[in-house]
Amino acid sequence: MQHILLITISGEDQPGLTAGVTAILAEHAVNVLDIGQAVIHATLSMGVLVELPAATEREQVVEAIHSFAAGHDMQARIESVAADSYAQWVRAQGRARYIITLLARKITADQLARVTEVVSRHSLNIDGINRLSGRLPLGDLPALSKASVEFTVRGPLQDSGSFRRDLLEVASALEVDLAFQQDNMYRRNRRLVVFDMDSTLIEAEVIDELAAVAGVGEQVSAITERAMRGELDFSESFRKRVALLKGLEETALQQVAARLKITEGAQHLISTLKTLGYRTAILSGGFTYFARDLQQKLGLDYVYANELDIVDGRVTGKVRGEIVDGARKAELLKQLAREEGIDLQQVIAVGDGANDLPMLSIAGLGIAFRAKPLVKQSAEQSISTLGLDAILYLLGFSDRYQNDPA
Repeated sequence: MQHILLITISGEDQPGLTAGVTAILAEHAVNVLDIGQAVIHATLSMGVLVELPAATEREQVVEAIHSFAAGHDMQARIESVAADSYAQWVRAQGRARYIITLLARKITADQLARVTEVVSRHSLNIDGINRLSGRLPLGDLPALSKASVEFTVRGPLQDSGSFRRDLLEVASALEVDLAFQQDNMYRRNRRLVVFDMDSTLIEAEVIDELAAVAGVGEQVSAITERAMRGELDFSESFRKRVALLKGLEETALQQVAARLKITEGAQHLISTLKTLGYRTAILSGGFTYFARDLQQKLGLDYVYANELDIVDGRVTGKVRGEIVDGARKAELLKQLAREEGIDLQQVIAVGDGANDLPMLSIAGLGIAFRAKPLVKQSAEQSISTLGLDAILYLLGFSDRYQNDPA
């Protein structure tokens, strides 16, 4: 008679434990149906599902495993699995799988309890939980600490919209970010990342900075806010704001560029993406003068933005060529995907304003970053708690891999 056994072993992690267990199984010529292992704070938890050949005595395998575990001060538990139970488990492997990524400055039990309650309420099973961020020290945390946990969940999701809304409600209540993605072949196969510039790659809105120097800050700022909230057509509002800059000296642009602050995590994110072979681009409704300066600092591949018209060292109050508005950003994203020979599902788009929504909606992964409420509600994913390099967690990269020079 053939037997299926579920073997679980736990205790203090030691070199050679896995080798010893698998050597015993090899002696008895078993077939391994499933295997998993995790170590938390030097404590090992290992599970192996095996099928014993008809000629193998169950008691011999059980005795050998228990003896090995006792000799290494480990606990072993061995259960028989019925054939129909195993067959049901095999049939379940076709169910959709999803990834939930928790982003915060630190992880608390309340966060985990609230997230897992939502998962349970929607009848999903948790297959795995993995910490992506590095180990945090005790005591006071650094101001810009990062913490992330990834949940792998599986099951028939009856209402993805309701599930997403429930996660957003938890995220808002706890002031964390929760990303929800289907675990498909594209998730770790993105190849192009496009960014908005103002309030995304840099912390400021450049046109507001220029307006302050020109003495028209209040007028321009009011128009900017209305446009970013989606209350005004971007192109029309953009022309009105640029017109207010007429007469501004070109030296003022240099001064503003020198003091622009790059957003938290941007340099780490882009340097990591470049190491991994990603292509990067700025698709901005701002100005090429500043986008190209940022391109040099960060090593971005492409820049598309508005060309500010300058004559005799002064801004004319006009822009050259077609204005890069929301629709144009989406067109440029498609163009870059074609030029790179990739599917739109392999593109990540990141932005904060209403004119970013068209490109966020067509990218495989659209992320609203520290966005206005309208944009945050409309985008599939959003990040408000951490810096731009939290995007790496959404791609499944842990800090350990990010910090590995090899």
